Amino acid sequence: MKNEMNRDVFTTADILIPKVSSPEKWSVIACDQFSSQKDYWKRVENFVADAPSTLKLIIPEAYLEEINEAEQISKIRSAMQGYLSGDTLRKLEDSFIYVQRTQSDGRVREGIVGALDLEEYDFTGKSAAVRASEGTVLDRLPARIRIRKAALMELPHIITFINDEKNTVLGSLASKKDTLPVVYDFSLMEGGGHITGRQVTGEDAKKVKNAIRDLESGSDILMIMGDGNHSLAAAKVYWDELKQELTAAQRENHPARRALVEVNNVYDRAISFEAIHRVLFDTDAKSYIEAFSSAAPRGTDYVISWAAKDGGGEIGIKAACIGDMLSLMQDFMDDYVAKNGGVIDYIHGEDSARKLAQNERCLGLILPAMDKSEFFETVALRGVFPRKSFSVGHARDKRYYFECREI
Repeated sequence: MKNEMNRDVFTTADILIPKVSSPEKWSVIACDQFSSQKDYWKRVENFVADAPSTLKLIIPEAYLEEINEAEQISKIRSAMQGYLSGDTLRKLEDSFIYVQRTQSDGRVREGIVGALDLEEYDFTGKSAAVRASEGTVLDRLPARIRIRKAALMELPHIITFINDEKNTVLGSLASKKDTLPVVYDFSLMEGGGHITGRQVTGEDAKKVKNAIRDLESGSDILMIMGDGNHSLAAAKVYWDELKQELTAAQRENHPARRALVEVNNVYDRAISFEAIHRVLFDTDAKSYIEAFSSAAPRGTDYVISWAAKDGGGEIGIKAACIGDMLSLMQDFMDDYVAKNGGVIDYIHGEDSARKLAQNERCLGLILPAMDKSEFFETVALRGVFPRKSFSVGHARDKRYYFECREI
C-alpha cells in the first residue's frame, strides 16, 4: 500500500553518539548474536570492563534464561539515565548518518541511519510500506517490549533493505563522502571489521529523502527487514499500545512513533544472501528422496541437490518463486519427520552440509542461493519467507550498536 498521506517513511532524527575515548568498547554486536556462545560475551565483558558501553544497555540473548529480567531492565534504565544526564553523549540534530562498514571479508557495506515511521511498518503479512521478510515468532516479543517500555533511549541493530538497483539513495552520498563530517571512525571489537560514520544534513539529507520518496512511488513495498525484525516488531507493538493514550496531535510527533534503523541497498555488492541447507539425521535417505520426489511439483524452476553416504542427485522443482519452493520443501520435511522420526538441522555452508550427510542415516539437502532480484518479488507475491530461508552475511558482520535516540 503506497503512503497515501505522503509522510516520510524514513527521515532524519536527533541522533546521539558517544563522546568516549574508546569507541571500540562502546560498540558491541547485536544482542541476538552468539546466543549459544557465552564465552564470546564473557570476552566482551572483560574487554569493556568499566568503560562506557552499549553492553550496559542491552541483555545478550545468551543470558536470557538465567538473569532476573526486572532487575536487569532496572540496571539498563539506570545506565541510560547516567549516560543521558552526564557527558557521555552528544546530539546530532536533524541528521542521517552515512555508514561504511568494512566487513570481515574486506568488502565495504554502505548504509544510512535514520528514523523509520512505525505507522508504515507491519510484521503480520498485511500490506504496508515496510514489511517483515520472515515470520515473526510472537513468543520472542514480550521481553523485548518490556525493555522498550522501560528504556529512555533506543539503540539500533536493525537493518532494512531498499530495492534500489540504480543506487539512487546511497550513491549520491558515496560520491561526495569526503565532504561529509566524520563522526566516528574505528575498528570494531572481536573481528567485526572497521566502521566509519559521516553526518548528513541540509541539502544532502533532503536529496536522500527525495530519493526514498521516488522509490516508494514506484512500488507498494519500500523496505523489507534484513536483520532485527523482532526488535522492530516489539517497537511497533509498544507504539500501537502507547498511541491509544495519545491525542491525534500527540501521535504525530511522539518520539516512540519512530525507530532508529540502518537502511542498506539490497543490491550492495557487499551484501550476499546465503542459502541455509538442511541435514536430516536418523533418517532413511532413499525413502525420503523417493517420497519427496513423488510429492513435489517437478519442473526446472529450482534445483535441490541431495547427498547421502551412498550417493546423491538433484530434484527439479516447479514453483512461482523461491519462497514457494522453500515453503513446500519445509512443509514436506516437517510432516515427514513428524510421521517417520528424525531430526532436522539447519546448516550454513554447502561443504559442511555435504560432510554431515556422509554419516550413517543422514541426508543433506543443498538449497539454491537466492538471487537478489527475488527478494522483493517473493515478499510481494507471497508475503514472508518460511523460517531459515536465508542468511545475510556472517555473524561478525551483523550490526554493532553505536548510535542512540531518546524515546
